[in-house]
Amino acid sequence: MGNNGILNGWKEKLNNIGFIRQVREINKRYSKPKIKMTPMVKYALLFLQIYLIVLILLLGLKFYMIIHGGLTGVSP
Repeated sequence: MGNNGILNGWKEKLNNIGFIRQVREINKRYSKPKIKMTPMVKYALLFLQIYLIVLILLLGLKFYMIIHGGLTGVSP
């Protein structure tokens, strides 16, 4: 049976609780925005999204540099 039996058991338990059904109802209810956004707001949100991705990439680069001693691969 393997891991599928364990996972199926958890899925059944969650379905019995109704958790997944509730989550799907909430996701369906809020899948489409109910407010109108101006183009400026859309651009601002896009900019913030790109900015967040850049910050995460910089954080990853910093982590890599700390672990490996820089971009050249030469350890101090």
